[in-house]
Amino acid sequence: MENNAMRILGEIKSSDLIENRVQLLTRLCQLDTEENSDVPSFVESLTTLWEDFTCLDVSQCLLNKAILPVASKYLALERPDCSQYFLAFGSKVSQWCAKHLHMSVMSMEESQEEEHSNIFFQLLLNYLRFSAQALLLMGKYVSMSDEASAVTVHKFVSEQLNLTKEVILNAQGIFGNHLSLSPVATHTKVESFSSEIFKAAQVVIDSFIRLCKEFSPTVNQCINEIKTNGNVGIAKMEEGNTVCNLVSIITLGVNSLSELGMLAARDGGNLVTILNTSWKGVITLLQIDKQILVSKIDVGEIILKLISLIKESLRFAAEAWSCSAKENISATEARRVFLPVKFYLINAVKVVALFPSQASMMFKEIALCILMISAFKVSLSEQTHGKSASEVMTDLLEKTTVDLLSALLNAGEATQEFRRKLLDSLFVDEQCFSNQICKNQSDDSQEKPSLVDILSLSVESATSTRGLLLARVVQFQSVMRYSSELEADAKFAIATKLQWLLDVLIDREVYSSVLSSQLPMADGSGKTIIWESMFSALILSLKTLMIILSSSPAWEEVETFLLQNLLHPHFLCWQIIMELWCFWVRHATEDLVADMINKLCTFMMAMSSSEAPLCPDSVLRRTTKSICFLLTHSPKSLTARVYKYISTGSRSESAPDAYLALLLDGFPLNFLPDRIKNDAYKQITADFFHFIEDFNEKPSNSLRYTVLGAPVFALSACLRILKMSISEIDSKTLNFVVALIQKYRYFKDEATRDRYSEILSETLSIISRSEQLYTCQEMNSVLRELQRLFILETNNHHLHKSKPNLALFLSGLSKYEMSEAETCPKSQAVWELYHLLLRKRHWALVHHAVTAFGYFCARTSCNQLWRFVPEDAALAFDIASGKEAKTERFMSELKIFLEREQALLSVTPSQEELELLSKEGTEVKATVQKLVEVRNQQRSVEVDKRPNKRRKLPEGISRGVELLQNGMKRINEGLRELRSDETENEEFQKSLLNQFSCLEDLVSHLVSLATSD
Repeated sequence: MENNAMRILGEIKSSDLIENRVQLLTRLCQLDTEENSDVPSFVESLTTLWEDFTCLDVSQCLLNKAILPVASKYLALERPDCSQYFLAFGSKVSQWCAKHLHMSVMSMEESQEEEHSNIFFQLLLNYLRFSAQALLLMGKYVSMSDEASAVTVHKFVSEQLNLTKEVILNAQGIFGNHLSLSPVATHTKVESFSSEIFKAAQVVIDSFIRLCKEFSPTVNQCINEIKTNGNVGIAKMEEGNTVCNLVSIITLGVNSLSELGMLAARDGGNLVTILNTSWKGVITLLQIDKQILVSKIDVGEIILKLISLIKESLRFAAEAWSCSAKENISATEARRVFLPVKFYLINAVKVVALFPSQASMMFKEIALCILMISAFKVSLSEQTHGKSASEVMTDLLEKTTVDLLSALLNAGEATQEFRRKLLDSLFVDEQCFSNQICKNQSDDSQEKPSLVDILSLSVESATSTRGLLLARVVQFQSVMRYSSELEADAKFAIATKLQWLLDVLIDREVYSSVLSSQLPMADGSGKTIIWESMFSALILSLKTLMIILSSSPAWEEVETFLLQNLLHPHFLCWQIIMELWCFWVRHATEDLVADMINKLCTFMMAMSSSEAPLCPDSVLRRTTKSICFLLTHSPKSLTARVYKYISTGSRSESAPDAYLALLLDGFPLNFLPDRIKNDAYKQITADFFHFIEDFNEKPSNSLRYTVLGAPVFALSACLRILKMSISEIDSKTLNFVVALIQKYRYFKDEATRDRYSEILSETLSIISRSEQLYTCQEMNSVLRELQRLFILETNNHHLHKSKPNLALFLSGLSKYEMSEAETCPKSQAVWELYHLLLRKRHWALVHHAVTAFGYFCARTSCNQLWRFVPEDAALAFDIASGKEAKTERFMSELKIFLEREQALLSVTPSQEELELLSKEGTEVKATVQKLVEVRNQQRSVEVDKRPNKRRKLPEGISRGVELLQNGMKRINEGLRELRSDETENEEFQKSLLNQFSCLEDLVSHLVSLATSD
């Protein structure tokens, strides 16, 4: 080394005044450096010169601040023989900076600390830069083969990471509380250091990560050589030591960087760059050699740290948003909350993918984290002010959350037993679920936990928390939707949980939410978020799963699931299963579908019994209900196949009852060919007439059916399915009603009376579709018998089921001629029957009664309609009190009811739907335009070949059109006279004008055709 440098260094050592030392160090820094063998001793002297005790005044900081530029200058020489000396120097400086930093935070003095703090922060900034440079040079020249070098390197790295941790740990004290104690001028100066210091800390972290990545090839090479040649000999021992030492450094880095990541996430994660760098560094280090690191690093602890950060972010948002429940959560604010959560999730996915065996030890905590995210989404979706936040959450977190679960399910080391346990912890197993549901449903006073409470649940308490049921369903829906990324064994595990889904949907809170709630979902492109009803989203996800599993071994599990639940007793579960069956029918081969239908029909025939057709909950009726649903949503050929099966099976005693059950459940007769449909209708009507004609003479049973009154039920169901009226019916039917009512009174057997009341109900439904019967004289007798039956036997529970069809029957009385005098028996009977129905307060009977009365009012010629309404009608009561009744209120409610019934339902499309329709419309328009151009070219060629002459219409057509025009003029004159007649019925005028308007449009069209070429 040059004599000047050594001379100045000697002067520095001999001087007792710090000011002189500072000046000499400044001169030393200005000298040009040269390669010299004395550099190691020079660096060692700088280390000795640095006082390791924390200074009590600014002078010591000034001296140490002057030493750093000199050390940095010689570090830039990149001398391999000096590396150990620089590492020792750095370790000493790091310890001093950490202690001084803590002292600066704790100090409360103002006047003397201002300048001192500024100098220290500048020194700290300079040292962090020196440290980053030293870390980068270590990878080139530092050897880790001997123990002494390894200890020095480990100590240096440890001190650098510890200092970085102290900077982040005391960030609030340095740049928050400390600033509040200083004058304004100092605020600005110290604050200016903050961003620079954090940038320098980030560079230190980056440099350390780069150092470890440079160690990676050495580690891999040593491991491969040891594996290949065996761990024998001194060379191999050195290589083993090198690996151990390097792994020790990497392990230290993983633990330290994860701690840094936790610290940077405090206070809402304001230190974003440190946060990103730390956790990305953890993942980078874990990827160097996971086979060696797996025994050195607590992977579970890292996962728990990431999960705690996720929960803390969500809890912080839940508390903040619950306090401002009336204010809409903006998308920007939501992204600020959920972007860090996505970052933590992504890193958790990477850790699980790298160490699936170790991560599987934490599967319950991972499952709970996934469930909490789902619960958060459900909660936001249910609140008006959280809609935008829910959309952002879906966009950012839904797919990543499923990826976290998939990383565990797809692990090659995972067994089916582990996958079952994992899914059971997320989607609670049936036995535990059933017991908990029964326990919870018996306690209606149990309040639904708040979102903040849910985010604080433990693994044990989450299993029995009722408020998480819907979140489990929503999460299962997401898993099914993205199941294409699962491995074959994982797909099979998901398929086994399909029955769990139906078991959960039975819960009243869950199925009501599925039917009424909406969820944000990514559209097909994955770029746009749309709102979909939860029911539709669930169906779509199930269909997606069916497609994904169709070519996998798990398809057999899906088939078993569909077959076992074909007759599911719960209405929502049955609806879902039938949607999936229809989806399968539309895409399966014709032979496969035909075979399935044959098997269902065979099962249906086996389930027939004498009582089953009229029992809605019987196995037969549930089977026919499923078959009819399938046929209604399937190709028409299937309907013909089932009808043929029933017809050819007529030799069987159970065939007629199965046929009746199919009719009662809406067998789609319209899908049959016209000839077969007409034959079926003729047979049904023939059976009906045969039954009513022989009702009094023979036992009340048809030869074809085993069910009493089966022909009546069959015809009534047939008319409902075909939506038609029957013109063949005559007064014999009215006489049958009278005889039926008389027999009803005669029999005292409860079962017989119940069956006769059902037959009466269906007969009234048939009569309501036959307007000609209301003009028959026998109708008087029917009304008298109905009056006696329903008015005098008001407590007869058998007649309760007949009242909806009684309302239907009464609606047709608008054609019935009756006097409005109070002494008229016919009018009295009609009034009393209407009074009976309009008094009923059951919501379904109110609907039937008011609908029937509204239909009657719109068509009857009676003027004193108030006579049909009792004073205590259901709609006349005040809703609030339920006691006060007024006729005016009834008429007002009736008007509102009728307007609501006739209102057109309008659906406002979303902007995304409009854009999609516009795009598709443009494509269709372009296609049509091309076809039109081609067609025009063909026509032009044909026209050129065709004789060019004007077509002349026959004289008869032209003359007829002219007469029509003259007739329209005459009708128009007559209408003007009609409008001037004030005595004419206004409703009649309106109807006539509407018909004339339609006729006028038709004639105008004919005129235009007649006058064209």
